[in-house]
Amino acid sequence: MNLRTLDLNLLVMLDALLDEAHVTRAADRLCLSQSATSAALARCRDLFHDELLERGRGTMRLTPFAQSLRAPLKSVLGDIAELIDPPVIPLHQIKQKLRITMADFPALFVLVPLMQNLQQSAPGIDLIVQGWAGAEEAETALLNGTTDIAISVFPQPAAGIHSELLMDEHYVVAMREGHPAAVGFSLERWLASPHIITSGKGESVTPVDAELSRLGLRRRVGLVLPNFQMVPQLLLASDMLALLPSRVIPFTEGLVAVPAPVTLPGFSLHLAWHKRRSQDVALQHVAAILMALLK
Repeated sequence: MNLRTLDLNLLVMLDALLDEAHVTRAADRLCLSQSATSAALARCRDLFHDELLERGRGTMRLTPFAQSLRAPLKSVLGDIAELIDPPVIPLHQIKQKLRITMADFPALFVLVPLMQNLQQSAPGIDLIVQGWAGAEEAETALLNGTTDIAISVFPQPAAGIHSELLMDEHYVVAMREGHPAAVGFSLERWLASPHIITSGKGESVTPVDAELSRLGLRRRVGLVLPNFQMVPQLLLASDMLALLPSRVIPFTEGLVAVPAPVTLPGFSLHLAWHKRRSQDVALQHVAAILMALLK
């Protein structure tokens, strides 16, 4: 291939097409017409001798070859962006969308102050909050560019990922005020009550259950939920118990918390982004706000 004939803008268009897997959405992201974006897709297909996007049932999907292009393409574009020093744009003039992957904890108590801060400091930054489905999925999303920032558990981040420790969190036993187990709370009372657990994958066995099994104990899981958001209301309306991160309790009236009757593993929460985004002013601004809110 003669690189002198290659239009770098075509690679930028391809990056958007592979991210969105949709010509219209890619066109909106690039501020181009749909016809111009379709023409760019045709040129990319000719360049790589592959369909790149193929039609499925009512949608489009990436070919295996297109999937293999995603990470190296983002790396190349990131290197080019760092090579060419762009003009510094003041924060209040930046117009950019950022995708943040995080669970409803800690979204529960960071989104309002985050948006209030951005409204004053960088009103042109728009956020898309993406659901958290596990640390492995969050790391993959950072690597392939489908998310920009992730708040997750990252004990050993992959090469290319920059992570900052936000907090070391522990669990407490949460229940409604007046719960019958509250008086003389004990291990026996805790194990006798049905528990609510949260799992983005619908799993009913957690590291807590593994630790209980090691101690020769077992609890009854009465309800599995996909996130923390629904837990407080269900606790208030029932005699179920739940292990919740300690920082959740102050945000819910009517709940009381007591220490777990056995030593249980907590977790460390990290803020992460890809190292190729280290010079992204908007991303670094949002990351700094989140670190200030959560540390």
